[in-house]
Amino acid sequence: MAYNILIVDDSLPMRGILKRIINVSGFMVGQIFEAANGKAALEVIDREWCDLILTDYNMPVMNGLDFLIELKKNDLYRDVPVIMVTTEGSERMVKKFMENGASDYVKKPFTPEAIRKKLNKVMGETDDEPEFDDSDEDLDF
Repeated sequence: MAYNILIVDDSLPMRGILKRIINVSGFMVGQIFEAANGKAALEVIDREWCDLILTDYNMPVMNGLDFLIELKKNDLYRDVPVIMVTTEGSERMVKKFMENGASDYVKKPFTPEAIRKKLNKVMGETDDEPEFDDSDEDLDF
């Protein structure tokens, strides 16, 4: 089964990095949608079905935690897994993410393997480690 993924981050380069990592990870991807903040992400999910969401925390307009809280209020999206991808790694913030419905989190900076493992974990997929083509300069971050 291929999964539709929404990447929410105010940094266009970071969205590109995540998109590239997901595409080369071996994770089964249908479509990848993007949004620059939580408000824009809510607009995307009103138009497109997303099976999985990766969101940053620190963003203008609507941060990742506020987005998560709004998303989980809607019965239709309550069970959609959300992975927080953020520099916020304090125990207090991680606890707050999880208490508000995050499925998991990845701390920046991250490795492609960490993203792949989290995607597979939250979607209940086996984590058969594919070989990454590390000659691709687009993954240099």
